[in-house]
Amino acid sequence: KEERNCTLVTQFILKGFTDGPKLQVTFFVLFLVIYMITLMGNCGMILLIRASARLHTPMYFFLCNLSVVDICYSSVVTPKMLANFIAETKAISYSGCLVQLQFFIIWLSTECLLLAVMAYDRYVAICKPLLYSAVMSHRVCIPLVASSYFTSFMSATITTSLIGRLTYCGSNIINHFFCDTPPLLALSSTDSSAAENIISILAGFTSVSSLLITLFSYMYIVTAILRIRSAEGRHKAFNTCASHLTAVTMFYGTLIFTYLRPNTSYSLGPDQVASVFYTVVIPMLNPLIYSLRNKEVKDALRRSLGWGQGFRDK
Repeated sequence: KEERNCTLVTQFILKGFTDGPKLQVTFFVLFLVIYMITLMGNCGMILLIRASARLHTPMYFFLCNLSVVDICYSSVVTPKMLANFIAETKAISYSGCLVQLQFFIIWLSTECLLLAVMAYDRYVAICKPLLYSAVMSHRVCIPLVASSYFTSFMSATITTSLIGRLTYCGSNIINHFFCDTPPLLALSSTDSSAAENIISILAGFTSVSSLLITLFSYMYIVTAILRIRSAEGRHKAFNTCASHLTAVTMFYGTLIFTYLRPNTSYSLGPDQVASVFYTVVIPMLNPLIYSLRNKEVKDALRRSLGWGQGFRDK
């Protein structure tokens, strides 16, 4: 057998961005700052939503979970990436690579599903406002979030087990800054077509179904907004979903570029730029988008800090 004629890989080398010492220090400082902003921004969003009674609504319940996912999502990739910038060897053990892949897929899939749930929430709020409290009740919101986590866990477990069954001999250099599905499939020394097909079906089910729910929700939302006669009413309705639409556009734009292509076309440069954006940059931008473009969040922040008249209403 082929497995007997090769030395099995026990660790991988994450090639990362560059081998230049000066650039590595620059990247370390840059991504450390981004990571700290990510942690502070998302933790701040969670604390603000928990502390403000006015934000105890389904929309902000989902946003709170999105912030939790963004923290975990970024923390799966960024600390190891930062360590590799200053380490002599950029090695990660075989088991460590699979663990990183497992948790990365869990949080990536959960983010997709949560964005879809949030799109549906905006659809009900704008298109069926009188039924909003009944449709998006506490009994509905919790199962929606719980099913997002459960579905993501099952998808990640199947994907990781399939990749874990592949054989890795010879080269152990991963042309990426973390253990991701495309480079691991490309690096396998055995036929990975069966595993690739199953993984594509799983990833397609999660991403495409989430994207379709989001698209159909916004089709109905746009139609409903256009039916509003007053310009002020249209502007107010659009503002309730502008932040979410911005986050969805950025997230799915980079995700589609990275994953909806064959693994043979995987390239170090463009794929890394896209991967950096959705693994490191977007988790930092999400709390900024939802706070800077959201009047309720800004008002809650002012009240919590004791600024203006809002503090007396607290």
